[in-house]
Amino acid sequence: MSDYSQTISFPSTESAIALAGNKEFNLQLISRQTGVKTILRGQDLMLFGREKAVERAATIVRSLKYLWETGKQVTEPDILTAFQALDTGRTEEFNEIKTNVLAQTRKGEVIRAKTFKQKQYVKAIQNHDITFGIGPAGTGKTFLAAVLAVQALLQDECDRIILTRPAVEAGERLGFLPGDLQQKVNPFLRPLYDALYEFIDAEKIPDLMERGKIEVAPLAYMRGRTLANAFVIVDEAQNTTPAQLKMVLTRLGFGSKMVVTGDITQTDLPNHQDSGLIVASKILKSVDDIAFCYLTQADVVRHPLVQKIVAAYEKYT
Repeated sequence: MSDYSQTISFPSTESAIALAGNKEFNLQLISRQTGVKTILRGQDLMLFGREKAVERAATIVRSLKYLWETGKQVTEPDILTAFQALDTGRTEEFNEIKTNVLAQTRKGEVIRAKTFKQKQYVKAIQNHDITFGIGPAGTGKTFLAAVLAVQALLQDECDRIILTRPAVEAGERLGFLPGDLQQKVNPFLRPLYDALYEFIDAEKIPDLMERGKIEVAPLAYMRGRTLANAFVIVDEAQNTTPAQLKMVLTRLGFGSKMVVTGDITQTDLPNHQDSGLIVASKILKSVDDIAFCYLTQADVVRHPLVQKIVAAYEKYT
C-alpha cells in the first residue's frame, strides 16, 4: 500500500543527483531497504509507502545531508552505514563519523571514515603502536593509513613516512624489471604513491624523498634497521613470509607507529607458502598495543561493482 507520502526538497539539482547516484542506484538501494517507492523530479524526492517505511527512508536521506548538501556523491557504504546506525541505535557514533574530518586533499575534498569499521580502524591507528588492517580491495586500508601518515608528518608528529611492501606480484621479480632500484620498485608501490599525491604536490615528493622525509622501499631493505620516529606502512602484507613480517615488525623503534595492511584472500606467494599476515594474526592477536581490524565487503568504497566482485569471490571460495 502507498497510503502515505513525503517530499524532500534539495537545495540544488547537484545535491539531488549526489543523493540519487548514478542511474539512481542509491534511490533503488533505499527502496530495497525500506520498501518505499521513490520518484525524483528535479530537486524534489517523493517517497511513497507505509508510514513507518516512508519515515525510515526520509530519516536516512536527511541523515546524509552532510554529503549531498554540498553536492558530494553519496556512496553505497554511506547509505548502509546510515541504516546500520538507525537500526542499531548508533546514531551518536554515526554523528561522529559525519563530523570527524581526517584531512582535506589538495583539491579540497574532505576525507572521513565512511563506515563503522573504517572508524574503528582509524581509532586503532591513532591509539596503537602497531595496527593490522585486514580486508578486501577497496576498503580503504592503505588509503586511510596514508592519510594519517601524511597528517602526522605535516603536524611534526613523526620525522618521516616509510612505505614498504614485498616485491611479489603475480610471479614477477625485481631483477627482471628494467631500471635502477627506484624504477624497479615504483610499480609495486604505486598504490602508496597514489594516496600521497592526494595530499602532497607531486613535484614536492622527490624533494621529501631526497631529504629522507618520505622513504619508499621494498621490504627486504628494512632488514637490520631500527625505524624510530617514523610512521611505517607495510602494504600487501599477505605476500610476506612469516619470517619477513616478523623481521619488519621487530624493526619498530621508539616514537613510531606501524600499520600493516593486506587481503588474506589474495596471496601471490609461490608454492603455497604460508602468508606472514595469516600467521601474525594468530600469534599476535593477544599482544597489548597491537590492534587487529577486519574490514569486509560492506566497507568497500570503490565502484559498486567492486563490492559485488568481492562478494562473488567470497561466495565461490
